[in-house]
Amino acid sequence: MEVTAEMSALKTRMKSVWMAGDYATFAKPMAPGALAFLDRLGLDPGESMLDAGCGAGQLAIPAARRGVRVTAVDIATNSVAQARAWAAAEGLEARILEGDVEALELPDGEFDVVVSLFAAMFAPRPERVAAELFRLAKPGGRVVMANWTPEGFVGQMFGLVGKFVPPPALAPSPLAWGVESTVRERFRGFDGELELARRSYPFTYECTPRETVEFYRRHYGPMNRAFAALDEAAAARLRAELEQLWTRWNGSDAAPTRYAGEYLEVVLTKH
Repeated sequence: MEVTAEMSALKTRMKSVWMAGDYATFAKPMAPGALAFLDRLGLDPGESMLDAGCGAGQLAIPAARRGVRVTAVDIATNSVAQARAWAAAEGLEARILEGDVEALELPDGEFDVVVSLFAAMFAPRPERVAAELFRLAKPGGRVVMANWTPEGFVGQMFGLVGKFVPPPALAPSPLAWGVESTVRERFRGFDGELELARRSYPFTYECTPRETVEFYRRHYGPMNRAFAALDEAAAARLRAELEQLWTRWNGSDAAPTRYAGEYLEVVLTKH
């Protein structure tokens, strides 16, 4: 696939964003939600799964524990290394690769299920994402995505950060993947049955909202890079607004900090 110089530069920038921070540490509070998502997939031992945008392995490794034949791909070199180390530490077989979800060097129709847990939604060319995920699913297999909605907590958080650090103009908003009409349009013409459902993803942090903002700043790549791009005064304003957002959703400025992120679950069963 031809990639323009502008798109190549954007992809390089996006890779550097996702390599910032420490995704393995950041993803630990996401473990309960990832396991609930995995449970709903209903995979049997021996079935094949592609985790498109695997991060440090929060979905891929638990699936491998259950005997699923896992292939996992991520754009961030350090996250791939973390996922491989986790699999090795548990003695699990999992094929973990560095790659771009818009153009994966994998055979057509290889997987029983192709999943993306809050990952492929960030790729800059959604039409290529949709085509690639569909291509890799077997006939009768499924493409399953979890995508943050614009209205939910995470969508509001990204919207707030975007006021201070505008997203790149070359790519549509990742949150468009959380809009039902947009998802239907993106999968229009694909030979399959599409089901959409809004679901809730739980987060718990054993610290105050103020400390939770700092946790994100240190460990979550997009937040880490956003703060790094601001001068001291702007960074202080962003921090204050994020603390207000977390406190409002938590109902308190005290620990623990809890919120539920709304997401759109997308299931496309391939004919």
